Amino acid sequence: MSGLSGTSVIFDLDGTLVDSEPHYFEAGRQVLAEHGVPDFTWADHERYVGISTLETVTLWKREYGLRASVDELLAAKNRRYLELARTATRAYSEMREFVELLATEKVPMAVASGSSQPAITAILAGTGLNAHLRTVVSADEVERGKPAPDVFLEAARRLGAAPGDCVVLEDAAPGVAAAHAAGMRCIAIPYVGAQADAPEFATAGLLLRGGQGEFTARGAYDWLVRSVAASS
Repeated sequence: MSGLSGTSVIFDLDGTLVDSEPHYFEAGRQVLAEHGVPDFTWADHERYVGISTLETVTLWKREYGLRASVDELLAAKNRRYLELARTATRAYSEMREFVELLATEKVPMAVASGSSQPAITAILAGTGLNAHLRTVVSADEVERGKPAPDVFLEAARRLGAAPGDCVVLEDAAPGVAAAHAAGMRCIAIPYVGAQADAPEFATAGLLLRGGQGEFTARGAYDWLVRSVAASS
């Protein structure tokens, strides 16, 4: 038996397993342009990395004074995003390797994301990650999105795992805060490098300041084994 017996791993999706943020930015840029906001930039988009699509469009409505309803904005952004994501979302190669490594060890795994269920399903199918990641929780299914712990606690419940036996992989400060609030250990891989000094990231058990460029499947696996041994 591997040194990971009794451990479950929960992955954030966007910016952690797959490089989908460019699609979210483009979908958002198009929707906002249609609603009279022509100059939405990548720097603007970075402010919304890590929170759910619903919370993002709710903030847009207030910040940009949009006339459309939150429901209309959500539907439009999800539709645009799905069009982009279905065809061209790339899984990070070291992340794919990590998922496959955990699968060979029969480690229970889940995805817990702020994206809509159709978006998560489409991306996992398109990248082939659905072969190993079959337990999926969308923030739409729980009361509160990240930084609240709800989505991670629901993933643990579906895996039949105690929160203290779960390790979360996250790229954004709200997600790292959610993992901490859930009582789970966390491997943090900041998507926005400038945010690595945010206090939320200090709660991570392993912080890879260099983001995906610093992440390796073997390095994460070895840390996981050491972490489990230290806590047993």
